[in-house]
Amino acid sequence: QLQLVESGGGLVQPGGSLRLSCAASEFTLDYYAIGWFRQAPGKEREGVSCISSDGTTYYADSVKDRFTISRDNAKNTVYLQMNSLKPEDTAVYYCASGRLFITRQTMSRPDLWDYWGQGTQVTVSS
Repeated sequence: QLQLVESGGGLVQPGGSLRLSCAASEFTLDYYAIGWFRQAPGKEREGVSCISSDGTTYYADSVKDRFTISRDNAKNTVYLQMNSLKPEDTAVYYCASGRLFITRQTMSRPDLWDYWGQGTQVTVSS
């Protein structure tokens, strides 16, 4: 069964950094777009960043210049480097994959993505 597994979440102070990983099993990520989404308590799931199979990237305005998405096809893993974290970044972070032609607007459509991980909690607090 196709599976995505997120890791790397945790508790960090404001201004700190975390790197999230999204590893795939039972399929290769090479031909898939990968998206990172987050959901805070009481809020809708929102797109954070996505990367196409050829490496094109998009970011939500709220994380641009602080977060960086990248992929290592040899390791079948996609990363989300998060710097200068703020309390409002606190959420459960999910990765998703899809055979999509992505645009900036694709991040606002969680329904378009095929496979999802179980999520990893990120808490930014002093």
